Amino acid sequence: MHPRPIGRRITPQRAQNRRLAQSAEMGTVTRAQLAVLAQSLTCTGLINGTESHLLVALINTAPAEAFDKSGRPIVFKSNQQLAFEIGRSVGRVSRMLSRLFDTGLITMQDSGNYKRYPIRNGEGKITDGCGIDLRILVARYADLDELVRQVRAEKKAADAALRRYRGALRNARHALATAAEHSEYIWGRIGARVDRVSNLVGIAGKASSRMLRRATALLEWLVERLMHLPPRSAEAQEAANMTCPYVENGMHKQITTPHPFAASNEERRSADAEQHRSLKAGSASKWALEESLRRRRREINQPRHLPQAMVALQDVIRAAPALKTYGLAPKSWADLARAVPLMCRFAGISEDARRRAVEQMGEQQAAVAVAVTLEKYDRQDVSSPGGYLRAMTDRAAAGELHLARSVFGLAARNSMEVRH
Repeated sequence: MHPRPIGRRITPQRAQNRRLAQSAEMGTVTRAQLAVLAQSLTCTGLINGTESHLLVALINTAPAEAFDKSGRPIVFKSNQQLAFEIGRSVGRVSRMLSRLFDTGLITMQDSGNYKRYPIRNGEGKITDGCGIDLRILVARYADLDELVRQVRAEKKAADAALRRYRGALRNARHALATAAEHSEYIWGRIGARVDRVSNLVGIAGKASSRMLRRATALLEWLVERLMHLPPRSAEAQEAANMTCPYVENGMHKQITTPHPFAASNEERRSADAEQHRSLKAGSASKWALEESLRRRRREINQPRHLPQAMVALQDVIRAAPALKTYGLAPKSWADLARAVPLMCRFAGISEDARRRAVEQMGEQQAAVAVAVTLEKYDRQDVSSPGGYLRAMTDRAAAGELHLARSVFGLAARNSMEVRH
């Protein structure tokens, strides 16, 4: 190899960028349009402000006629001259040019002595040259401009979601402060749910728009429930995508109660319930660990029991309107399976409980079980969703879980509630 490599280091991406620049259709974009685009690219995160300043300087250096149909927008200024114009060091300009090359906003062709110069024909027109080629901006203008529009639209939607969430949170806390007809227990339960939503969102300015919309829908539903507003019509529920009628369910009597607001924790807690706030929850005895390992070994050795009946996805959606409340309405079984971790997060189900359910029941049946658990937790029929799911997993291991009955029972009660 030559002791001194000539030219800039070429990577597959840079070679692809050069090919893209050669396919640009000149005359379709003006220099002014490219200058405006270069200033707007900072909002997309592709480049920073200093790199945008350098890119605008390169675009303004090329003459306007160079972007015509027969033009060649190639810049022949040295790094030293560019550094003087933008007020940065020569080394900084060299690194920024490489960054723009890697991002696909410019292409570069170096000469043997690293000089930049044009190659002209007999008429004095530039036919080729070694320098900074801006044709790739013309080739990518439509995609980059659409990216800028998309980012601005997302920012606008995020600001609207943030304002609505903050207003819904303020209204919910004001409704709690002025609600006097409820008992102290009911007031505390609804207040705890409002605080849970606020803690889940965290810093509102850093939360995603999707999370803010879900939290806003839940807060508005809590306010309607606190104010004893009548249930929404089916059309309004479908339009707002937040149906959550409150119906008691008699299934799984070991941890449910027909009076969800009654202060009877013993009736609403399973023997396997997860105690999140217990002082002893962070420690486990040696016997408990050994017993857990033995139980896991028995589960592995025992054959898995197949579900006795299959349910349709629409039955699950009708049985668990909480999916629409949290913005998780699935359109396919794959969507429901992908939403399981988020459902577990909303309900406070641990990763271990979810993993055991998937291992024992399979991905699809576990997703249905988690959806049923979320629905019953949303109605406050279940005080410990993690323990509820673990109990369902144990019954599935013993062949005693009738998940289809739960789904059909919830769907029937929802239909009765809508008719009434």
